[in-house]
Amino acid sequence: MSQEQKIITGQDLISLGYRQGKWFRAAIEYANTNELTGETLTNYLDTVAPKIIDPHKEPVEFYQNIKADTEVEVANIESVLTSMKELMKTPTLVNGAVMPDACPTGEPGQIPVGGIAVAKNAIHPAMHSADICCSVMMTNFGKMDPQKVLDAAHSITHFGPGGRDQYTGVMPDELKDMIKENMYLNNEKSIAQSRFHMGTQGDGNHFLYVGTSKLTGETMMVTHHGSRGFGASLYTQGMKMAEAFRKEISPNTLQKNAWIPYDTEEGKLYWAALQIVREWTKLNHTTLHNATVHAIKADIVDRFWNEHNFVFKEGDLFYHAKGATPLDNKFVPDSKNGLRLVPLNMSEPVLIVKGETTENNLGFAPHGAGRNVSRTQHKRNNAHKTIEQLFAEETAGLDIRFFSKQIDISELPSAYKNAASVTSQMKEFGLGEVVDEILPFGCIMAGDWEKDAPWRRKKERRNRSKSLKM
Repeated sequence: MSQEQKIITGQDLISLGYRQGKWFRAAIEYANTNELTGETLTNYLDTVAPKIIDPHKEPVEFYQNIKADTEVEVANIESVLTSMKELMKTPTLVNGAVMPDACPTGEPGQIPVGGIAVAKNAIHPAMHSADICCSVMMTNFGKMDPQKVLDAAHSITHFGPGGRDQYTGVMPDELKDMIKENMYLNNEKSIAQSRFHMGTQGDGNHFLYVGTSKLTGETMMVTHHGSRGFGASLYTQGMKMAEAFRKEISPNTLQKNAWIPYDTEEGKLYWAALQIVREWTKLNHTTLHNATVHAIKADIVDRFWNEHNFVFKEGDLFYHAKGATPLDNKFVPDSKNGLRLVPLNMSEPVLIVKGETTENNLGFAPHGAGRNVSRTQHKRNNAHKTIEQLFAEETAGLDIRFFSKQIDISELPSAYKNAASVTSQMKEFGLGEVVDEILPFGCIMAGDWEKDAPWRRKKERRNRSKSLKM
């Protein structure tokens, strides 16, 4: 660089009208090295500056595979569609759909449960949510006593917060190496969670369900959970990366709908991280199923699984399914029989379905029954009854257990949409064919574990102490 040549700085680029970003460093170095000035400089900067992508002025059209049967559902669907319309203004999106189990999950513009958003060359972490690869697995135990299976499963599973040491050694070295080699997963917290959350099922709507095939009478066990803290850590990392890209290339896009471009190194590595989390989650299910099989010395007649909270890739299109079951085999690379699982609620069958891609289903089915109102509102609606009354009324004849020994009424059947209505709409909109049903025998869920949580008991003791002093 000649002595007379002025050194170009970031402020110079800002003064020329360019938005500050991580591209500044390389651009400034190149411009100074090559002594660019005037029109030569701006021509160069125009070629390397990120192109600002603004949201669509009007939402991209999406398919509505849902209808209302009650006034409550009318309000629910209105909220879902309002949110979807705002969501579909996201500039990467090219198609979308809503399933019969849809319900809103946040402010307008956030993908609802039961929503599908198809993006071109982009992965949106918020559209798969923190519960990455929430999924279901079924093992067929043959003509085994369902009581025996449920008791054995209860003895080996774990619901609620935290992890445990029992299954930390089941991860193969290959999976450990992949975790350590991925920049999104190679951190102390993520590695620890991949070990200690193995063999755990979390809380909320996750369950372990035992029932019998309507066709054969064989006993089947179904587990439902996601990737636990391991996946949640990836989600946090992904959101941070997506936000960095949003600020640079699409600042007018809603923060919750930020994305990572797939054609970048960051995008390729994030996609790889999602597949690692998928393998981990499948292993988590398999670990619990194999432990149950071992406990009762049973034979495995059949087993299959599918995720319903994930991102599925076809070419440069990324299908973000927030609570939607992939029907098409192209989305489930390890599918052997084309069968999928759609649970409804603890007192209803788990549906075994199959199907093909149509124009309106985009290759997906519902993931369950969904909700019309929030957990809190459901509790308010039933405040005139005791918890014990509700439990007795809604679980008669079934062996329903809560791991924490505290009933969670927000997971009882009445908290969910009408199962018959969802099944009927599946048929009406061509969202999968029911080929068998797993009829309910019993179910285990986390329950209201926070009721007796140490932090809550400590707070209650503190409040009582203050009252006594007053």
